[in-house]
Amino acid sequence: MIGTMASKKSRKSSDVPYRRRYAIVMAGGIGSRFWPWSRSAMPKQLLALASDESMLADTVTRIRTIVPKENIFVVTGSKLRRGVAKAIPWLPTSGILCEPTGRNTAPCVGWAALEVAARDPEGVMIVLPSDHVVGPPKKFEKSMLSAFKVAADNEQLVTFGIKPTDPATGYGYIKAATVKKGSAKDKGPALAVEAFVEKPDEKTAKRYLKTGKYYWNSGMFAWRADTILGEIAAHLPDLSRGLRKLEATRKRGRIAQKDVDRIYPKLPSISVDHGVMEKSKRVAMLPADFDWSDIGDWNAVGDMWPGDEHGNRTRDPLIAIDAHGNVVATNGKPVALVGVDGLAVVDAGDALLICPRERAQDVRRVVAALGPAGLGKLS
Repeated sequence: MIGTMASKKSRKSSDVPYRRRYAIVMAGGIGSRFWPWSRSAMPKQLLALASDESMLADTVTRIRTIVPKENIFVVTGSKLRRGVAKAIPWLPTSGILCEPTGRNTAPCVGWAALEVAARDPEGVMIVLPSDHVVGPPKKFEKSMLSAFKVAADNEQLVTFGIKPTDPATGYGYIKAATVKKGSAKDKGPALAVEAFVEKPDEKTAKRYLKTGKYYWNSGMFAWRADTILGEIAAHLPDLSRGLRKLEATRKRGRIAQKDVDRIYPKLPSISVDHGVMEKSKRVAMLPADFDWSDIGDWNAVGDMWPGDEHGNRTRDPLIAIDAHGNVVATNGKPVALVGVDGLAVVDAGDALLICPRERAQDVRRVVAALGPAGLGKLS
């Protein structure tokens, strides 16, 4: 099915049947900015940051009502198979796709599309990161169902745009095109996309916010399996050839892990955004009708946790004297703060992080320094 496109005959607009809906959850990241809680064997998506369950479990739970459990695939690293299985004990073994090495999101999406196409070439996939916080559930479900419909009816690559609330510089942006209602480029509830924009500086982000035409790039998508495979063939031919080699090993409906381990590391490493979305003529953006956060660091997590009258955020016992705006994460250990403001204090038992909240993005530099410092076992 790789490199083929579905029939161009128009279809009557209708909801995608339940059995033909698929969900791909990308869970291969490390989440280095959440060190010292996040480690190579226990990355961000396996941590309980937004609820009592892991972020991965929260993500999969959100889609249970709209996608059959046998149509859910989690793509993760081979070393994380057990952690994923423990986080989602009801997920069939065949639903865990293990990458022998990370190759960015385009190979991840391509492999998952092969699995969907093997069951139903016209099956429609939503693709979600495993470590975002969204809600409320009903609005999320409504947006996902709309995306299934747009992707199926129009054979488009649907991306979700988040209406920005501030001039954030940590996100990529999507510029929506101005399209006249009823024109040939009218994509119904979705908007045409004029451009994908890299993370801007603060001055540029403020300008984007003022125009009202820019959205944060959520990293969530929807498309038919045959559509994305066709677009990969058109724009990433080397990846497409590798995927064809992988598909050629399929026997009795399955691709053996030994074949994945042999072929996957040779696939080109590139994101689906750069490799496909920025080049395709089939892209449409659906403005998300739900709250969203990628909670990218300890500073952002603090914004979700309970706070006291001085803005200190924690789920742990805390005594704060002349202390304001701190984030404390100690897994239940009591903490006393005296005369300090705007800190992130994170205790993992064997390692302690203390930094200004405004420098939380720099925690990844700590992870990079562990090996040279002889502390690689903490990474």
